[in-house]
Amino acid sequence: MNRYGSDHPSLPLPLAVVVGPTAAGKTALSVALAERIGGEVVNADSMQLYRGMDIGTAKITEEEKRGVPHHAFDLWDVTEPADVARYQAAARAAIEDIAARGRRPVLVGGSGLYVQAAADVMEFPGTDPELRARLEAELEEKGSGTLWRRLREKDAEAAEGILPSNGRRIVRALEVIELTGSFKATLPEPRPYYPAVRVGVDMDTPALDERIERRVDLMWERGLIGETRELESRGLREGRTASRALGYQQVLKFLAGECSEAQAHAETVSKTRRFVRRQRSWFKRDGRIEWLNAAGDDLLAKSEEIVARADAEFRREAGA
Repeated sequence: MNRYGSDHPSLPLPLAVVVGPTAAGKTALSVALAERIGGEVVNADSMQLYRGMDIGTAKITEEEKRGVPHHAFDLWDVTEPADVARYQAAARAAIEDIAARGRRPVLVGGSGLYVQAAADVMEFPGTDPELRARLEAELEEKGSGTLWRRLREKDAEAAEGILPSNGRRIVRALEVIELTGSFKATLPEPRPYYPAVRVGVDMDTPALDERIERRVDLMWERGLIGETRELESRGLREGRTASRALGYQQVLKFLAGECSEAQAHAETVSKTRRFVRRQRSWFKRDGRIEWLNAAGDDLLAKSEEIVARADAEFRREAGA
């Protein structure tokens, strides 16, 4: 088995995967790459799975898709908690349907866990309702920060990959640790479920910081406050996952009178920059990713070269 291979036979060529931090340009690259290789895009951004969360997640528009079909978006209502296992099933169904029609699936996103759930072997441990209820009661009483610090004591690496404000994921990590003895039981050394070629896009931190600020400015200009207000009427504030999404969480605080609009804007920028550091930490652990400068003029050409090289190696070792 070559480095692009797997034990799963259903794809005739490696799955093309595009990853990287927020605002690095993954969306535009994935569309351009899909156009060149006859592909269709499969989403691996956890918050773009929510219906109506468009402006705050920079969800791709119909115009930006340029006719390229996109899959695994808008799966859940904002009141539903995220469910990686459900996402995995939907993403893999889309990937295999695309391949069965003779097209090339292009998986794209900045949510490392979701990328891994779709592309790698990942099984999910069960749950214990009594344990989950106890941890959720603690979350309500003590707050996510306290539980995150407990998680950090038990598994610093697991805590590094979870925002301290993401109570749902913290509770799940603590539950898994109590059930299995280690959070790593859910995140083994990556082993491909599909043959895959992985392209990473990133840029210098000062340049990316500027992009993030412009991105947040644009979200405000396009109506993030109005979108959040509309989603609030549909239960956003009660949604355990969606209400904590960057941008929405800050606007909800503003709408509740807990901060000024300027403070909500500034916090969205600062927390997005902090989130980027966590994204980088996650992806940099994966030595299978070939990294490119997102600011380079030849980004698409180099991405095509990486995919073409993977295809050639895959065919050669498969004896085609």
